[in-house]
Amino acid sequence: MKKSILSPMLLVLTVGVVLLSIWGPETLALYKDKGVLNQINTSEEETGGEGYRYQLSSNEKLYILSRCLNSQNGPETEQSAQTREAEASYQDLTGTYAFVVNHNGPSGKEITDEQIYETANEGIAMLKELGVLPENIREVQADSYQATLYSAIDVPEPRNNVAVWKLSLLGRLQTANKENRMIDAYVDADDGRIYEFYVRSQLKWEEIDPDLLVEAWASYMGLTAPEAYETDNPLLETTPYYKKYVFSGTGGERTVVTVGFYEGINELFLKISR
Repeated sequence: MKKSILSPMLLVLTVGVVLLSIWGPETLALYKDKGVLNQINTSEEETGGEGYRYQLSSNEKLYILSRCLNSQNGPETEQSAQTREAEASYQDLTGTYAFVVNHNGPSGKEITDEQIYETANEGIAMLKELGVLPENIREVQADSYQATLYSAIDVPEPRNNVAVWKLSLLGRLQTANKENRMIDAYVDADDGRIYEFYVRSQLKWEEIDPDLLVEAWASYMGLTAPEAYETDNPLLETTPYYKKYVFSGTGGERTVVTVGFYEGINELFLKISR
């Protein structure tokens, strides 16, 4: 009696195992596909494409920008400069550091051409409060200045790059009265801080304390404390009125910053080494 009961159960179990082995994998695959098909799935991926930038420290950005400015060609005509800039691209860069016009424009996270003048004026106001710029320096206006977006690129590691706006007094105003005007400036396209400037004022070199000026500028930029740059070369600048400072970076890198003054035209400048 017991044997007759077990035989049908064993037969049913055998048939079930056979059916599961035939249709089981296909059914399981279809079930999994329902959780993937007709749905959008995203994942974060690091890319090294144009415009991508690592989060660099202030000292690192200063160093990259200084090396890129140093890598520029010597004096050239305005026409040849425009031709060179128009032909430059991320794909055909050579050398170690390059400074090129960013023809793609702001990426969406950077200061736009409509915002740059207001941003620059905010920076000018801050530098006045800190005693870096003379109080009588005028604001910059869109009808008097040209704003150009540049990319300073570490060519072997292009993701290490700094976007800056260069503001320059328009050529038609070069013969006008430039007293109390900003002549040139480099402005960070991310946070609006002013790296470098040339300004005309009524100050004399004797009225300027370069140590206090560079310390205030370094604090404004978020840089580490500068050290005096000692050199016996009297021909580093075309003016006798200057003092140089060194800012340290990572891996023993150093950036030289110069505070100087051109007598006669009363032009105060703070520039990154080149």
